Amino acid sequence: MAGKIIIDTERCKGCGLCVVFCPKGCIVISKRSNKKGFFPAETNNSGCTGCAVCALVCPDAAIKVLRDEKIVSIESKDKKKVKFVKEKS
Repeated sequence: MAGKIIIDTERCKGCGLCVVFCPKGCIVISKRSNKKGFFPAETNNSGCTGCAVCALVCPDAAIKVLRDEKIVSIESKDKKKVKFVKEKS
């Protein structure tokens, strides 16, 4: 199962809890501030398994996690890149 993290950057205050608790390291703190002056979390979604730990620990409820059971995560041999492909029916 693969996941996709959606972060509401205007709601996020950049506390960093999601960064600390993400088991796959999919989330970082942005170098750009939002309209309120906070540096929000952002994600590249590579490697996300859809565990939703980030959404559970977010005190601002700024994170939503989507899961797609028709997508399989495949890790390359060098373990640097993760690609997502649809399962064959």
